[in-house]
Amino acid sequence: MADPVLTVSDMSLRPGAVPLSTTLRPGEILGLAGLDGHGQDMFLRRLAGLERTGGTVELGGNAIASFRDAERNAVVYVPRDRRSTGIFPGLSILDNFAIATPGRDRRGPLISARARRARYEGWKERLKIVAPSPEAPITALSGGNQQKVLLARALARDPRVLLLNDPTRGVDVATRHVLYDLFAELAAGGMALVILSSEIEEILVLCHRVLVFREHALAAEMKGEAMRTESVIAAMFGRAA
Repeated sequence: MADPVLTVSDMSLRPGAVPLSTTLRPGEILGLAGLDGHGQDMFLRRLAGLERTGGTVELGGNAIASFRDAERNAVVYVPRDRRSTGIFPGLSILDNFAIATPGRDRRGPLISARARRARYEGWKERLKIVAPSPEAPITALSGGNQQKVLLARALARDPRVLLLNDPTRGVDVATRHVLYDLFAELAAGGMALVILSSEIEEILVLCHRVLVFREHALAAEMKGEAMRTESVIAAMFGRAA
């Protein structure tokens, strides 16, 4: 079995809550479930260095204590609300894609427009982004295609760990299945993914293991045949399955 890529030790999500510890291995898809406001969102954001909690998060012996730490260690976060915290509505599709990785398009002292566009076109094909000219505003795209552009931006950073906050929220069925296939492909290639989803069935379809949160603590951890809808719901409400 591969060594953990990410290690969480004694994380306390709020004062008085029971600390939790877990690991994440290369090629694993870890699901996060729970009623809204019970800590799973804070846990995911802490992995991204966006929250302060007790305990530690480490990747390869390096502490992830801030968003800058996460960036340096190839831990990449895709937020839930793409309109308010994901896209840059005043910019083009191409600018939204390339804004986090300008160095990839540098040729000498200058940014190559040709290299930038070629990179975008590669991801457009891989993620099946349906879009007009790359120079069109990103607001011209459907919600599902905006989400694909955000994922392309994240994946262009070559993450070791990809953190996804409700990644299929508000997208159509066709886009949902494109994303499911993509996540499975990324995991098969060795990337570790953590997916918070508001849909239990989605977690059961996608993930190898699920952490269920209740009252800012870990209520249950399930994998394999133990991952059943009724078991997840029972843990969310503090009941035995």
